[in-house]
Amino acid sequence: MTHRALRFALAAVVLSTAACADKASTPLAPASGSALAPPLSFSYDGSNRPNGLDQAVIQIMPIKSGAAQNESGFASRQQNRSSGTGIYYHGGPVLQAGTKVAAVYWASSPIYNGGPAPGSFGTTVSSDGSLIGFFLSHLGGSSYYNINSSYTDGAGHAIVNSVTYTQYWANNSNVPANGANVTDAQIVAMLQSGFSSGALSYDASTLYHVFTAGKVNLGGGFGTQYCAYHAYATVTIGTASKTVLYSAMPYDYAYPSACTNGTASPNGDPAADAEVNVLAHETEETTTDMFGSAWFDNRGYENADKCAWVWGSTQKASNGGVFNISLSGKNFLVQENWVNSGSGGCLQHWP
Repeated sequence: MTHRALRFALAAVVLSTAACADKASTPLAPASGSALAPPLSFSYDGSNRPNGLDQAVIQIMPIKSGAAQNESGFASRQQNRSSGTGIYYHGGPVLQAGTKVAAVYWASSPIYNGGPAPGSFGTTVSSDGSLIGFFLSHLGGSSYYNINSSYTDGAGHAIVNSVTYTQYWANNSNVPANGANVTDAQIVAMLQSGFSSGALSYDASTLYHVFTAGKVNLGGGFGTQYCAYHAYATVTIGTASKTVLYSAMPYDYAYPSACTNGTASPNGDPAADAEVNVLAHETEETTTDMFGSAWFDNRGYENADKCAWVWGSTQKASNGGVFNISLSGKNFLVQENWVNSGSGGCLQHWP
């Protein structure tokens, strides 16, 4: 996601990320209040969100018009770049050994066609028959996701082309009302309830994707300033404080002009087809920039930000839907990603 914006104080449930992080299982998150990168000019700075993470970095996927505005003049700057790939390593951790993902569907009924039954949870991810579940199960190992293997950790080890869908939770408790603003404190408190009850298993290398329905406003700027974002926070596992990676994945089909491409659905499931594009964006950015301190360019853009809403070559499916990649027999329209090789650029696959 894009643009680093330091955010304001809030409830203790999400605080002190670095102080108590699990040293054995994951690199330490930046200390509260530490600067990860110079703040960039950006219209959304979290000021309309009363309970933002304490000095945490939020990386957003911009709406389509915002991405177009941000890219104004970018081509000429790239032409004037004398060397490098256009994205730089800043010393922070990445998910080098592979990324695990969990789906948390926070709604009173299935959000996407074929989704798991409300109230159910577990590690048998085949119970998630949605297009979201299929995409999470087949993204890793693809030539598209291999673009992330052009990035490394601090020791120069390439990121492994692996995404593993490990668990889901169809949480139908304390579901936010349609249109309600939901703060990060509330998102993290909901995840905490899952860890405490056993509905979710904690893992330091797992990205917990939080999905909601309708116009539930995760974070306060959904559909007007962003389509999704990824972040990190602190939860309590047993008696220990642990850093948790999560993404806010609101229902993008609720704002089709801002958060979808507007083309025909390649799978006949417009809502899920729109969501997988944003899902890929958040997954690959968390992989290469989990704490906002690893890979980003001199504007603060992460790899997927540099190619947000850029499709490359597209084709038409037999049903008239538009797609640009295929995964295990299903077609998807997914934005390109920035390759950290040669002179860099937006690609659909690598090498």
